[in-house]
Amino acid sequence: MKKVIVIGGGAAGMLAAQAAAEAGARVTLLEKNEKLGKKLFITGKGRCNLTNAADMQTVMANVMSNPRFLYSAFSEFTNRDIMKRVEDNGCPLKTERGSRVFPVSDHSSDVIAALERGLRKAGVRWELGANAAEILTEELSVPADDAGASGMPPETGNASGKKNSAPLRKVTGVKTADGKKYAADAVILATGGLSYATTGSDGKGHKIAASLGHRVTDMYPSLVPLVVKEQGAAEMQGLSLKNIEIAVYDGKKEKYREFGEMLFTHFGVSGPVILSASAVIGPLLRKKELKLCIDLKPALTEEQLDQRILRDFSENLNRELRNSLSALLPAKMIPEVIAQSGIAPERRVHDITREERAALVRALKKLTFTLIGLRGYNEAVITKGGVSVKEVNPSTMESKKVQGLYFAGELLDLDAMTGGFNLQIAWSTGYLAGKSAAAEE
Repeated sequence: MKKVIVIGGGAAGMLAAQAAAEAGARVTLLEKNEKLGKKLFITGKGRCNLTNAADMQTVMANVMSNPRFLYSAFSEFTNRDIMKRVEDNGCPLKTERGSRVFPVSDHSSDVIAALERGLRKAGVRWELGANAAEILTEELSVPADDAGASGMPPETGNASGKKNSAPLRKVTGVKTADGKKYAADAVILATGGLSYATTGSDGKGHKIAASLGHRVTDMYPSLVPLVVKEQGAAEMQGLSLKNIEIAVYDGKKEKYREFGEMLFTHFGVSGPVILSASAVIGPLLRKKELKLCIDLKPALTEEQLDQRILRDFSENLNRELRNSLSALLPAKMIPEVIAQSGIAPERRVHDITREERAALVRALKKLTFTLIGLRGYNEAVITKGGVSVKEVNPSTMESKKVQGLYFAGELLDLDAMTGGFNLQIAWSTGYLAGKSAAAEE
C-alpha cells in the first residue's frame, strides 16, 4: 500500500486526499491551520459557490490561463462529479443565476462538513497545525541502459546537446517546521496561491516547489477590485449600479466589455463585472493605465436617452441642472455625470442647448475613469501565476522534475473567471493528482 502525504487542507487538498485513499493508498493530510477548508469557508461571501453547472466546454471556456493543460483533469473529474460527492455526503445543492452552484443552506460550512465526511469514509487521517516546511527527496538511481556514453544520467545531456526531462530525484517524505518527519512514496502539494493570506495561502508551497527546481511564474492578484485615478469615483463610494455595461480600453482598442453589476469604493471600483475584467486586463494594467467607460443606460440608444432627458427636463424647466436628474440617476452620481458633461451644474434647464444635452447623453453612455492598478491579495479571489504547468504532466499532475511529487489547485499557473470555475479547477486537479499518486507503478 502506497503512503501518500497531502500538504494543504483546502479544496484541492481535501479532494486529492479522498481520491488517493479511495484508490487504495494510506493517506495523511497535513494542514497548518486549526481547521480544514479555511479559505473555502469564505468563498462566495460565505455561501461557497463550489462549481458551475454549465457543460464542461463552457467551464473550459472560462479558464483564463493554460486551459489546454486541464483537458485530462476536466475529463477525469467534472462539475457533476463534485456535485454528486457533496450531495452524497449530506449537503444538498442548488443552482442559481449564471449556473452557479451553492449549498441549499447557503452555508459554506456545510460543504466543508460534507468533504470531511468523505475523508472519513475513505479512511484519510488528517493532522491540524502541521506546518509542512520541506519535501524530502533522494537521488534516483539510473539503470546502466539509461545512462549516456559518459555514464551520466540522461538529464545532463545527450549527443544533440538537448536536455532530457527525466527526473533526477524522487520523493521520500515530508518534514514539518517543528522537525517531525513523515515517510511517503508520493506527496501532493496543494497549498493554494497568495490571495487571502490569513487563510494560510502565504506562498510557502511556491517556495517549496522552487526549492525542488520548479519554475514559478510571475504572480499577482486576479478577480480583484481596480484602482481609479480620479477622485470622482471615491466620492461615489458605496454606490452600487445594476444593469450597466462596462468597457475597458487601451487607447482606442477595446480590451474588455461586460454587462452586469458594479460598485464604487473609496479607492475605485469593484463588483462582479469589475472582478471579471481584472482577470482579462490585469496583465496589461500592471504595465500601463487603461480607460474604463461605463454605459449607465445600455438598454437605451443615444436617441432614446435624449428623448428621456427631454421628458424629464419638461417637468423641471426652471430648476438648475443638478436638481433635475433625480429621476434618471442616483443622487451620488449626479455631480460626476454633470462634471463629465462639461455643463455648469447651476445652469437652468430651460437654457440648456441641444449640444449640451448631447454632451449629457455622452456622459451617461460613456462615463469615463482612468484605471491605474489592481488592489492587493487580501481582496483578490485568486492568484494569477504559479508553478509552471510546463513542468507538470497534465495526465497525472506529477512533476516532470521530481518523481512522486504531484501538484493541485491554485498553486499552479491556472486561473479562471468568477462563477465557480476556479473551484472546479481545484476539484479536478486535486482528484487527478490523488488518483495518480496512489496508482501502483
